[in-house]
Amino acid sequence: MPRAKRRADVLPMPPADEGHRQPSKRQRHSYTSSSSRRNSKADDGFSSKRCILWFKRYTTMDDPDTLGPDGMERFCQEIGVEPENVVMLVLAYKMGARQMGFFTQSEWLKGLTDLQCDTIAKVQSKLDYLRSLLNDSNTFKSIYRYAYDFARDKDQRSMDIDTAKAMLQLLLGKHWILYSHFAQFVEQSKYKVINKDQWSNILEFSRTINTDLSNYDVDGAWPVMLDEFVEWLRHQRNGGATS
Repeated sequence: MPRAKRRADVLPMPPADEGHRQPSKRQRHSYTSSSSRRNSKADDGFSSKRCILWFKRYTTMDDPDTLGPDGMERFCQEIGVEPENVVMLVLAYKMGARQMGFFTQSEWLKGLTDLQCDTIAKVQSKLDYLRSLLNDSNTFKSIYRYAYDFARDKDQRSMDIDTAKAMLQLLLGKHWILYSHFAQFVEQSKYKVINKDQWSNILEFSRTINTDLSNYDVDGAWPVMLDEFVEWLRHQRNGGATS
């Protein structure tokens, strides 16, 4: 990390016998204090160079342009956030990261420039802001949709069911009243993957369908998966055994 700027030295004063009065102790203190404040303000400004040097702390000699899982774990530890915390997904969204568990240097610089963060403390000061983005309906929808391509294996068109369950728990577990029922349904179902259309419609379902399912239209354009979930849940509520 670059060294902090050194505080400016006090300029020498002309001797008293040249007809100039020596500054008082209060004046000298005022000068050094204002100088210190100017330098402190400069240090607080965002620096791309400092941001990149910080990034390099988490990379390896073999791949200096990519922060991988080991570096991610260290980064999370230093900012005081668990890797599984939803705020890390929001941070990845701000960076436009393409792959879960990895940040490229360009992604890192893009996201942290936008956030004006080049130190651990600055990222920590932005965590509440990043969490607050989830409270905006449109932004949440964008993050939710982003999460699908971010989390799926890039050599697969669909997301494997275990990853999908983990991501749904992260994004909807605390907000969708029917989530626990849906998770149970998925657990006992035949589904091994979730495609993008199913993923998008799960969010829409969670936002628009009543908990008693009274407004669910079986003739609507819902994916078969959600038709099956509704049928399964109604059966459960009528006292039926788990199929």
